[in-house]
Amino acid sequence: MSDQGNTPPPMATARVAAGALFFDEHGRVLLVKPTYKSYRDIPGGYVEPGETPFQACVREVQEELGIQPPIGDLLVVDWAPHPKEGDKILFIFDGGRLSPETLSKISFGDGELAGYEFHAVEELDGLMIERLASRVSSAVTAHNIGRTLYLEHGRTLPT
Repeated sequence: MSDQGNTPPPMATARVAAGALFFDEHGRVLLVKPTYKSYRDIPGGYVEPGETPFQACVREVQEELGIQPPIGDLLVVDWAPHPKEGDKILFIFDGGRLSPETLSKISFGDGELAGYEFHAVEELDGLMIERLASRVSSAVTAHNIGRTLYLEHGRTLPT
């Protein structure tokens, strides 16, 4: 008897990343300036084996910014395959508003970041690559309406 009929179909083996969206008192978004990219990003990174997206978000914020603010609800999940990197699932969590005290404690110990600034959501397109700007803009919307959004390629699905 042959096993050929019992071979399961191929499954996606997506890379998973998680980041946090932080705000200032004016509702602007914290963007970081990576030393290894030409565009702005939000704090975050890839999920390590055995780690949840939430745990990865908390770890990455601590590693990249040197702070441990409370991380809140999930804002967006984005199914965003990349032509060179394969399938990806990207999570953005709500970091809330950072107090002046917390901001004063930001440090860049791991060398991945050269700085940070707060920007209005209208400025994202000029500072980030298109798919990331769309994802972050959707995360701001999710924060404002108080519910998680599901995205594909940085965009909500048509209804």
